[in-house]
Amino acid sequence: MFVVVGLGNPGKEYTNTRHNIGFDTIDLLASRNNIKINKIKFKSVYGEGIIGNEKVLLVKPQTYMNNSGITVRDIYNFYKVPIENIIVVVDDIDIDFAAVRIKRKGSAGSHNGLKSIIYLLQKDDFPRVKIGIGKKHEAQDLANFVLSRFSKSEREIIEGSILLGAQSVEAIIKYGIDEAMNEFNTKGNRAQD
Repeated sequence: MFVVVGLGNPGKEYTNTRHNIGFDTIDLLASRNNIKINKIKFKSVYGEGIIGNEKVLLVKPQTYMNNSGITVRDIYNFYKVPIENIIVVVDDIDIDFAAVRIKRKGSAGSHNGLKSIIYLLQKDDFPRVKIGIGKKHEAQDLANFVLSRFSKSEREIIEGSILLGAQSVEAIIKYGIDEAMNEFNTKGNRAQD
């Protein structure tokens, strides 16, 4: 069993913000794999389904970004799923805009959602799919930047990255993280379908 957690903030005012790219990716995964996000538990909304031959939970925590770890910890404790089967989809300001990177494990960097997960699990060896949301201007406040929306032209580009992120998650589940990293961590890789 795999648990895919897309990070974001609940509520209409956060829809389509840079920080909600994890939610956007979960929505696309749900639609691509005919999974309905219609259950409420673990301080989240989630759906159960199959990707490849694996049972999968697609999860959108409803705790707000800075407390995402509460949802992940509760699911981890309830299902006893191996840590390497918890895939976190997250926005990243430290990689190029629209880049998609799979990482096997690592620190939280400046991301409060990842900090919360690592703090509450006391582990950092869960895979993550990172999507580059751009870099803030020097004078810009980080919180204001991540809670801003993409411009129309940026949104068109980021839609391709969301697709690539969804495909990355599917590849991790179907073929394993090594094969997924080999395929998707290549420079210049573009979404294909």
